[in-house]
Amino acid sequence: MSGALHPQLSLYAAIATSSFRRYSTYTAATLAGIFTNSVFGIILSFAYLALWEQNPSAGGYEADQAVTFVWIGQALLMTIALWSGGSTDDLAERIRNGDIAVDLYRPVSVLGWYLAADLGRGLYHFATRGVAPTIVGALLFGLVMPSPAGAVGFLVSVVLAVVVSFAVRFLFAASAFWLLDATGPRVLSVLATFFSGLTLPLNLFPDGLRQVALALPFASYIQTPADIWLGRHTGLDMLAAIGLQVLWAIVLLGVCALVLRAATRKVVVQGG
Repeated sequence: MSGALHPQLSLYAAIATSSFRRYSTYTAATLAGIFTNSVFGIILSFAYLALWEQNPSAGGYEADQAVTFVWIGQALLMTIALWSGGSTDDLAERIRNGDIAVDLYRPVSVLGWYLAADLGRGLYHFATRGVAPTIVGALLFGLVMPSPAGAVGFLVSVVLAVVVSFAVRFLFAASAFWLLDATGPRVLSVLATFFSGLTLPLNLFPDGLRQVALALPFASYIQTPADIWLGRHTGLDMLAAIGLQVLWAIVLLGVCALVLRAATRKVVVQGG
């Protein structure tokens, strides 16, 4: 089995590498994105500072932690493709124009192929639009830095955040098998804006709504990685937070596989 597994892993690594290189060609877009993320980070930081001046321990965060939360959100915005994008947009378009038939003939999992491509995309955006704005934030505001264990946990959490986000976006894209256009379902990505922690840390939500929001998969996008970075999840609590991300990744990828299986039983290709 190990002999058969190695070629598969090599293939997925090659797909991820190719995706990384593809996005690295968009230098102007990357620089513009870094500038945009930095500007929004600065604006939100001053807004958060004003809020925390009125309530110095809102959500259990200190002011410097709240500002750090802002910049982590800006760093992960494109890494997790919060508002869709990446390989799942390619999938939706290939379903719409019928090219998905080529994907189905490949001797490799369609789900694995697009996941590997999205991980390559996420790595590029993390290394560019993630790191660069964070440096800007650190220089301007003096961000809170994680412990060594927190840094490792954060990186693991970010990978899982990309996987969970990919699975949700894959389901939106797969709706094109039946609707022929995934534009409508992708509008639901607005839920991620509210429930990921991008708008406000979920710990600021009122009781009831807060518990629900923290249990949803969207919390894996920004809230969980940010809280690990800030040291709010340590030891067994960190493992539990990451474990919830793993659970959502397994469940959602399983649903993706079931949807893909159901869709390929009756593939509708536009034009005949």
